[in-house]
Amino acid sequence: MAFYMRGALIEFLPTGLIPVPNVIVFQYNPETMTHTWTQPDAEKAEPNRCTQSPLAVAGAPGESFSFTLFLDAADTIADGAASAPLAAASGVYTRLAALEMLLFPSDATTGGLLGTVTAKIGSLFGASRDQEQAVPANTLNTVLFVWGLGRIVPVRVTTLTVTERLYDRALNPTHAEAQITLRVLTADELVHDTADLAQLARAANAYSQGLRQTLATANSDAAEAVVGMLPI
Repeated sequence: MAFYMRGALIEFLPTGLIPVPNVIVFQYNPETMTHTWTQPDAEKAEPNRCTQSPLAVAGAPGESFSFTLFLDAADTIADGAASAPLAAASGVYTRLAALEMLLFPSDATTGGLLGTVTAKIGSLFGASRDQEQAVPANTLNTVLFVWGLGRIVPVRVTTLTVTERLYDRALNPTHAEAQITLRVLTADELVHDTADLAQLARAANAYSQGLRQTLATANSDAAEAVVGMLPI
């Protein structure tokens, strides 16, 4: 059987000194994928000031991926893999749960929410406004979208729509389709990321951008003929 790579989402869970990767390997690679780029315009020039260049931009372009994953417990059970007993007992629930958890803050099941509640309770029992504990903003874990060796980018899941189609006797979904949209984090955004694994996200971003620039430079077929037609 010929080997083929599968796409994956890798979430890094900060646990002590060594981050633990939660690897969500695609059961089937999506047949199609929409790769969207958006170019935000720069802010308009203020009154009484010179009009800015029509090529001015606000920064790096936005980038996103949209695709649909197909999940099927029957195939997992038929393959007889190590996960077959789990698929027989819970269908595709485990795969769906792993995708759903990518949308939750990193402290959703630990002391983060408890700290928020404690701060609020303290204010109810006489603590002044100045004495209230500062509640930190919720943050997501670092997630990498891996689509072959040439595309490894830091992302955040912006939308997840699951359509469950078949169920077993216990009403566990046995077949589902998950529509996913990923927004790629830009280098400008990653500068402000102070998480423990921010360096990993920045390295992935730099790797993919460097590869893109190399491939773009290699695209020089018939370049001389086209340049010769320009009126310069």
